[in-house]
Amino acid sequence: MLWVWIFLAIALVGLAMLVGYAVWLAHLTADVLSEVGVLADRAGQLGDLLGQIGEDARLSGSSPLDRGQVG
Repeated sequence: MLWVWIFLAIALVGLAMLVGYAVWLAHLTADVLSEVGVLADRAGQLGDLLGQIGEDARLSGSSPLDRGQVG
């Protein structure tokens, strides 16, 4: 009868580890999704900056590459 209690204890420890792993994985997923949101925000900012460069070049009639300011 002792072996039943041993297996029950092993099962409970395994269940506790599984729950702990699930909580850790949920936190990790939330962190990754947060970083993806930051990356999307930065991509939007980059798009805005590139749009401003394009507007400046269109208004001046040339690009920064033509004037030798880049590179």
